[in-house]
Formats: sequence, structure tokens, C-alpha cells
Amino acid sequence: MKKIGLLLPRSTYYASIGVDIHQGLKQGFLAQKKYVPQIVSENIGFGTDPQLCYNLVEKMLLSSEIEVVIAYISHKTAQMIRPLFKAMNKILIVLDSGANLPQEWPRSSNTLYHSLHNSLGNFLVSEMAAKQGLTKAVNVTGYYDGGYLHSHAGYIGFSEAGGIILYNHATGYKRDDFNLHELKKWFDSGNSADCLLSLFSGDYVQWYFEELQANFSPGQFTVILPPFGLEESVLAESPFPNQSLLGLASWSEKLLNEENLVFIDSMLSSGKSANLFSLLGYEASLLASSILELMEKYQHNGKEVCRDIMEMEFQTPRGKLLFEQTTQTSMAPMYQSKVVPDEKGMCQLEIIGDVNLHQIKEAYIKMVSKPLNSATSGWVNSYTCI
Repeated sequence: MKKIGLLLPRSTYYASIGVDIHQGLKQGFLAQKKYVPQIVSENIGFGTDPQLCYNLVEKMLLSSEIEVVIAYISHKTAQMIRPLFKAMNKILIVLDSGANLPQEWPRSSNTLYHSLHNSLGNFLVSEMAAKQGLTKAVNVTGYYDGGYLHSHAGYIGFSEAGGIILYNHATGYKRDDFNLHELKKWFDSGNSADCLLSLFSGDYVQWYFEELQANFSPGQFTVILPPFGLEESVLAESPFPNQSLLGLASWSEKLLNEENLVFIDSMLSSGKSANLFSLLGYEASLLASSILELMEKYQHNGKEVCRDIMEMEFQTPRGKLLFEQTTQTSMAPMYQSKVVPDEKGMCQLEIIGDVNLHQIKEAYIKMVSKPLNSATSGWVNSYTCI
């Protein structure tokens, strides 16, 4: 039986992240109705120990006859283990939240990056906000989410489109320290802004909406959200904050393409609801299935297989997916969205438009061409894994 390796993270506020990725991967293989390879999985904790990842991958490649490893890891960790795959001519698929921007975008002949593009989403939605006339902004994030360079991507997108950030507010790390008191004081002092450029994920989204509801007048400003701020399982547990909420989603359960309907049904049949992490695993199965077939064709030459994969197109729950070849990173459509209240006063996503693949690729190339200058991130853990 063919085997694939899987490095799974854990998270305190996405407790099921590892299970979701694993189940998404398994259900993806089952949905293709070809074969389900043996999945050899290892836990890497929060992804903060690159040496642990290196040791686990080395063991997989040397002793388990594994030709492709799928890993939810950071760019920094991927950079450390990539040489193993090049040396052994195997393939690494990095499952990437897209929350960070690496200091460089090196090519590696045996590595593919499959991304949810939170940085790109933040870059684009911030740019869109400014172009729509929401040019005066407050930047609102937290100790954790603000430590990744998707914050820098949002700033670049907004400022280069003519926007001005008037104030920055950072919340605490724990619920007891999470508040918007200083932001409220700023507004109460006579200041105003068109929008809040907001950068949160997981439980922080819920806490943020609770604080907005408690501290601000209805309709006081527009709240701008990137993909991880629109995760539907989180929105369903979050009170509607009585503001206009606009964002850019990587995926939604409301997309009506056939692949998405099959994905959602597949997850439900396994007793799980579809979310961003099961989506990553599910889509990774499409890549891995093609890789395993091509490994036979090219006599297990991973470099040749990667070259072929980057020329292919895949039909996924998000829509058509292909690779930007310079950075070997997957591209898929994104979806303009707004958040509206449901009948219980909680949040739900409403799709109002799309950003097609051509526009996504164009924006991505524009974003990654921008020099980071002194912008840097000290976080080495996989995003949302704390």
C-alpha cells in the first residue's frame, strides 16, 4: 500500500485542528474513489521546534517508504526541512495559513506550498476598503495575531491605495486582558474613523465582536476582516456587533460548486463539519493523489513530479486551483463577503462577489514583490497554534 506522511499541529483555541486536517485528507481520498493510501501521522505540537519536525521527516523518508509528506508548518520550519526532500528526491506539501510573509521566496525543486492566503486576503481587502472611500482607519489586532506579517500586508495594501491609519490598538492575549477600552477612549475624545482594519482568528474573533457590541454605537464604523476573521464555525458562536462588517473569504460553506457540496457532505458523513482546516486537508488529497500517480510515471523522481504538478489545474471546493510558479504556491479564487446577523443575533457569512484567479494572481505577485524592509516576525509556530 502506498504511504504518505502527515505532520499535525495542535492548538488551544482550535482544539480539533489536527483531527480536522487528518479527516479532511482522508475524506478527500475517499471522495476521489481511487484509493486511500496509508497515512503515517506524527504530532508536532505548536510547530515551534524545527528540529523535531526535521527528525520526524527524516524518519519517515528513511524508514517508512514515504514519498510525499504533508505538513502544517511555518515557512521558517519548511526552510529547514526542504533540503531533506531535495536530497532524497521526495516531495513536501506545506499546508500554509498564509499568515506570514517570508523574508525571501526561495524556489525549492521538491516543495509545494498550499495556502489559505490570509496575508493576501488582508492585503486585498484593505486595498478594497481604501478604494471604496474608507480611507481613515484604525488598525485593531492582538498580541498574537498582530505578530505575523499579514499585519504588514494589510498596511501596505491600505496605505498604497490612499488610506491613512490614524491609530493602532492591540488587545491582550487572554480573555481577561482582551478589551477595547483604549480604543473607546480614542473615539470618545472626538476622533473618528471610517473603518477598523481588524486582524483576529479563532476565539479572538468572538471576543472582539463581544467588545464591539458592548462599547460602540450601532453603525459607528465599518469593520474590515481577512479570511481567518470569517471562519464560519467561529462566526456562528459570535454575537453580531451591530456594525457593517466586510471581508474577503478564502472559502465558504455557502459556495454552490459541485466540489464544495461533495466536500461538505463528505465531512458530515465522517461526523465532522467542514472548516478551513479540513478544507486544507481535503485539497491536499487532490495534490497528493496526483503526486503518487506521477511518481510511478517518472520513476519516483520528485523533482519531475513537482514540475508537472505546477502545470496542472485542480477543481476544488474553492474553485479552480493552480500554482504561481515563481513561489510554487497554490492560487484559488477569494470571495467578497459581509457578515450579517442570523435569527438568533449571531453572525453568519454572506457571499456578495468573487475575486477571480487572474485578479488573485495579479494581486499576489504585487504583494510579494514589495520589500519587507525592517518588517519581521518572531513567531515560528504554525498560525493559530498556541
